[in-house]
Amino acid sequence: MQGRTNLEALACLFPLKRVYAYDIHPEAQEKYIAEMKAKFDFEIVGVREPKQALVESDLVVTSSPILKHPNPTIEKDWLKPGAFGSAVDFDSYWSGAALAQMDRISTDDHAQFQYYKSVGYFQQTPDPYADLGEIAAGLKPGRQNDKERALAMNLGLAMDDMAVAPEIYRRAREKGIGTWLSL
Repeated sequence: MQGRTNLEALACLFPLKRVYAYDIHPEAQEKYIAEMKAKFDFEIVGVREPKQALVESDLVVTSSPILKHPNPTIEKDWLKPGAFGSAVDFDSYWSGAALAQMDRISTDDHAQFQYYKSVGYFQQTPDPYADLGEIAAGLKPGRQNDKERALAMNLGLAMDDMAVAPEIYRRAREKGIGTWLSL
């Protein structure tokens, strides 16, 4: 599901030309590729190894299970200079060496990141330099040059959902869609 919704979001924001897809389950990868090819006009290529999905990509989204003691796959130098990564899976897919190579790591909330670190996650992950609020408010800079490797490690905040919910509600009312639930 993460791969589908993240690709939909990226396709809204960027003029995608080619997408590389990798899954540890080849049948799931094939299903994903078929579904996404039916939905989008850009090229979607299945790869046999995770490295093949990264080395040429400008945008990378990882979404494996979230684990306290992961067996990371992504190594140093796989994310090219200037690329952006979104670790939907905390740091489960990224090796310590790959994380140390990032020029900028951001999160959605420093306190939540530190809490997760205190209970055993993010043991090889450098502390984020900024959270989304600091970047959006201009308190901390985003990328400073086109060679910086940037990684977003958003942990999921209900605040983000609440910021988007009014717009979803407005659009549903405008289109006359949705179902009222009695609570």
